[in-house]
Amino acid sequence: MKNPRTAWLVYSVLRLLFFAVPFAVLFALGIWPWLAAIFAALIGFSLSIIFLSRPRDTASESIYEWRNRDRTPDSILEDEAVEASEAQQAASDATAEPQATAAPEASAEPQAAAGSGDESPHARDTRDTQ
Repeated sequence: MKNPRTAWLVYSVLRLLFFAVPFAVLFALGIWPWLAAIFAALIGFSLSIIFLSRPRDTASESIYEWRNRDRTPDSILEDEAVEASEAQQAASDATAEPQATAAPEASAEPQAAAGSGDESPHARDTRDTQ
């Protein structure tokens, strides 16, 4: 299956058959339609994983080729440079945030000590409780 359209067609038709046949059999057996649909979906999913790996791989390769059809080596390098700069910016933002939260805590102690004169914090606490 070199042709991507053939792979897509085979994959889609077989997936549909893997659902429709179990659904028809279960429905014919008198199982409620919603329950038959759930069982048919599970059966179809299982069968497609087991038997449709080659058409699924061909279809996914055609998606990749279609997605990257207009990419040149230059555009690939540009995309990588943009992603690297975005990652570096995110990393620098993440490291700058903890420093911003640590700075106010460190500056709070000298202000408290400066407003109290020569007293130590322990002496101030004992004076307030008396």
